[in-house]
Order: sequence, then C-alpha cells, then structure tokens
Amino acid sequence: MKKSKLVIEYEYDFDLLGLTSTARGYKLAWEINQALHVQLVKQPDLAVGFKNNEEKFFSFYAFETQLNRLKLFKNKPLDTEPGKYFLIPEFPHFDFIILAAMKDQYTHLQLLELIKSIPSIQFVAFIPMDGLKSKSNFIF
Repeated sequence: MKKSKLVIEYEYDFDLLGLTSTARGYKLAWEINQALHVQLVKQPDLAVGFKNNEEKFFSFYAFETQLNRLKLFKNKPLDTEPGKYFLIPEFPHFDFIILAAMKDQYTHLQLLELIKSIPSIQFVAFIPMDGLKSKSNFIF
C-alpha cells in the first residue's frame, strides 16, 4: 500500500524576542504594559506536548486587537526541575519569550528599543525564525 505524507506549511507572521530578566512574570507584564501602552492580561497556562507523551504548562500573558498581537511567555514550565524543558529549547538562556505582531503600532527596531528601555530587562534579542525547530509551539 502506498503511503502519503501530509505536509502543512504555516505562515509565521510574527517576530520572536528572547528576554533575560530576574523579574516575575506579572511584574514584567506590567512594565511592558507601561512601556508599550498595551494591556497584557494573564491567560490560562499554555499546554505543550513533549516526547514520551509529557505535557508541560507555560505561564503567559496576552494582548490582542484586530491588528496587533503581543504575548509574553515564560520559557520554563511551571512544574519541572530546572534545565529539563523549555518552550524554545534552542535558546534555554532566555527567561521569557515575546511573540509580537505589532505592525500597526511599532516597527521591529522601535519595539526592540522600547523593550530594551525597561529597567528589569538585562538582555533582549530577536530570535531568528529560520531553522527554529520549536516554532510549532507557537501555533495555537
């Protein structure tokens, strides 16, 4: 019997930024709200499936309008030992991940500069989408 393989190509119309910060999620969300004039709101935890049928939950905050979308994710799950699972395992040194599609409000560089200006953030950088194996974690 001939086997067929279903290949689905997703369009990733957003940018990913990695943040290093010692702040708690709610404090960082509040600071981003102040800097970007958005309203990030705590959402139910995101469930992500891993190998061996393990499911881990990640804390996140979201702001969405018809034209703009901003989400702040914790890169480490809520209930696991440190260093084992990450939302983006290719970049384990980031504490938080921002998914941004803010084309109506900010350019890429404006967004980066505004986030850099937040005092509790030590480092911020764009995460390249090319070759990122874990980008499917952001399809929901």
